[in-house]
Amino acid sequence: MSRIYLDHAATTTVRPEVLEAMLPLLGAGYNPSSIHAEGRAARAALDAARATVARILGAAPREIVFTGSGTEADVLAVVGAARARAERGRHVVTTAIEHHAVLHAVDLLEAEGWEVTRLPVDERGLVDPAAFAAALSPRTTLASVMLANNEIGVVQPVAELARVARAAGVLFHTDAVQAAGWLPLDVDALGVDLLSLSSHKFSGPKGVGVLYVRRGTPLAAQIVGGGQEHGLRSGTENLAGIAGCARALELAEAERAAAVARVAALRDCLERGILALIPDVLVNGAGAPRLPNNLSAAFADVPSDALLIRLDLEGIAASAGSACAAGSLEPSHVAAAIGLAPRYRLGVIRFSLGRTTTQAEVDDVLRRLPAVLEGIRAPATVT
Repeated sequence: MSRIYLDHAATTTVRPEVLEAMLPLLGAGYNPSSIHAEGRAARAALDAARATVARILGAAPREIVFTGSGTEADVLAVVGAARARAERGRHVVTTAIEHHAVLHAVDLLEAEGWEVTRLPVDERGLVDPAAFAAALSPRTTLASVMLANNEIGVVQPVAELARVARAAGVLFHTDAVQAAGWLPLDVDALGVDLLSLSSHKFSGPKGVGVLYVRRGTPLAAQIVGGGQEHGLRSGTENLAGIAGCARALELAEAERAAAVARVAALRDCLERGILALIPDVLVNGAGAPRLPNNLSAAFADVPSDALLIRLDLEGIAASAGSACAAGSLEPSHVAAAIGLAPRYRLGVIRFSLGRTTTQAEVDDVLRRLPAVLEGIRAPATVT
């Protein structure tokens, strides 16, 4: 039985073209900070990768900082910008559905005495621009709102929010980790000051992140040492990984229009099939703009861990919208934020499609899913 991988939002496999770009640098990747010929060749490879990423984002190479992960990029943006601009005020604004990298970063600031506003979202998962505007004050240093949610795929009105923040003199960061390859990432069109990416979300290698930092944006380094990456992220650069990241982003952007059309059609087919075949299912984010590859379904009276195990035994890889803590399931912060009824909160499954997903795989999932659900649905509870 061949396996079906529907967890591309968690990670993607490295494309052969990306591996091809990395291999020479894995075998002979010298230090870009060295001044000898080998070091200069390494610097040229690093500069080329930086220029590629900058071109895709509509940025200048100097505005691109390579990090060790998307999480590190988020933390550098949030904590680094807040601390660098603390004289304006010690207040940051974010949302209740951000990735934990951002939420834990603002928790860190809060522990240092900062005021944090965590904006709610509606039942679709969208932030209200009016509420966002009202949350800003002369003391607000930074706002961070993700471009697309990692659990339910909802796309926020970032360009609109960034305009509001800019008018108020507030720096704006967006976590765009899930958006690469699916949404336009032009930083001027988005109007953001800071934007985070993670290589392994778009068929690049793990261990590489990208942070766009608009020229003139104050940012305090969080990793100090040798002053690499314009003094914002010390440590010898992961040259092979960075080259792979740049090549992967280049391919993802070149293929984006075709991939969006094809994968959105597959996602819609899967969604229609689940709603037709399975009773008591909700689609999270329905009615809001969503990533074309994301389907978050809430199955009533079905523990997501049991369903994931059954799916895995059937050769289907997916992920949950809830986590197991202290031996008992608790709903994810996103499921709670969108107000899912109790009987749906613990049964959230994320099916995330990708470049390699086929119609045959979608058909196979729909064929197997009803039998997988048999016997694991709990008796209906009070909603």
